[in-house]
Amino acid sequence: MPRNDRSTEAVLATGNAGKLREMAALLAPIGFELKAQGELGIAAAPETGVTFVENALQKARHASRSAKLPAIADDSGLVVPALGGAPGVRSARYAGDDATAADNNRKLIGSLAGLEDRTAWFYCALVFIERPDDPAPLLATGTWRGRIIDQPRGEGGFGYDPHFLVPHLGRTSAELAPEEKNALSHRGQAVAALLKQLRERPAQP
Repeated sequence: MPRNDRSTEAVLATGNAGKLREMAALLAPIGFELKAQGELGIAAAPETGVTFVENALQKARHASRSAKLPAIADDSGLVVPALGGAPGVRSARYAGDDATAADNNRKLIGSLAGLEDRTAWFYCALVFIERPDDPAPLLATGTWRGRIIDQPRGEGGFGYDPHFLVPHLGRTSAELAPEEKNALSHRGQAVAALLKQLRERPAQP
């Protein structure tokens, strides 16, 4: 955890407005003054990893190096076993590098046509680093299980939320109130785990 006599600013390595909104609410207990990397003129890092963890670390190191601040980054997405794990790390770009959420959802539902198994989960890898060369980054993960439905439902959330049914609630992620989603979601789980680690982490030199 940062020392009390130093700045508590941190850069949040995302340009996704929906993710920024969720993360800001979830990370409020940390006490950092969070700044989105876009506000600081920092371009998105290339995501060349084959896992969510690799991409989260890439993004955190890039943001920390550019902002000269501690950084928090997550990489998250939808995993569908019937599609071999896709969209996976390409969740935001499933239908192409310039794809919209609507494009990605169309491709998802089209890819699942005729398949019985609609099991899916959202996965989040969340990283905190004090500095770009931090040798001991904090890592937390979260998994939120559900299933994919063909017809979108709900106006909330973003991305694949309207098609992600939470079976025990009978509602999609997009039909949940923000605080309800944050209490259940992969990102909410990862943030809770990260907060615990941050509170327990010794001050860094």
